[in-house]
Amino acid sequence: MLVIPAIDLQNGEAVRLYKGDYNQKTVYSSSPEVIAKGFEDMGAKYLHVVDLDGAKVGNTTNLETIKRMRSALTIPMQLGGGIRNIETVELYLNEVGINRVILGTAAIENPEFLKECIKVYGPERIVVGVDVKNGYVATAGWLNTTEVHYLDFLKELEAIGVTYIVCTDISKDGTLTGPSFDLYEDIHKNSKINFVVSGGVKDAEDVYKANELDYYACIVGKAYYEGKIELKEVLSCLQKG
Repeated sequence: MLVIPAIDLQNGEAVRLYKGDYNQKTVYSSSPEVIAKGFEDMGAKYLHVVDLDGAKVGNTTNLETIKRMRSALTIPMQLGGGIRNIETVELYLNEVGINRVILGTAAIENPEFLKECIKVYGPERIVVGVDVKNGYVATAGWLNTTEVHYLDFLKELEAIGVTYIVCTDISKDGTLTGPSFDLYEDIHKNSKINFVVSGGVKDAEDVYKANELDYYACIVGKAYYEGKIELKEVLSCLQKG
């Protein structure tokens, strides 16, 4: 199982939100590229980055910071937040060198755009962010909740050809209370999509449990920043070879 460290960006800084609340944030560094390189040095094989400003307003606010991060790394990097048109997808994939982009709001509000992205770049490079609030899909940086149940949405994504999603239970994100394993088991049983566990990881045991359940990947964020997990040890244990 891939263990993917996460960096959330706001105003060029590495931050974490509590349950997706932009008013409840903790700033961890003004040099996200340094943190990114540190993750690579620990043995991470992939990096997860979210542009929180982009997610909220749909633009490329943190573009220069993202470029610095990409330049500092040799490992693959996936990026989400505010990617809502083909020009932005092209910018990140072709010019900046991002390996995978994550579509959230655009994927649910504009299925034709999602289809176009997959047709042009293939399912290996287009990931869909499925953010869940009380069982329903949320959009616009988690500020809006739709009337679409997450399992119904996954069926639509499978039909389109999506093979990778990052699934976050908003109520768990940044809480250090453990992932929503009931949610992930529901997806595991009802969908063939490769999903990334995101939100709530509190310690190494959560990561090892996700591995034992044979999930594709697990994102580690706040647990690392708050010193709750020895990330280098977990990476070494699960990603040998």
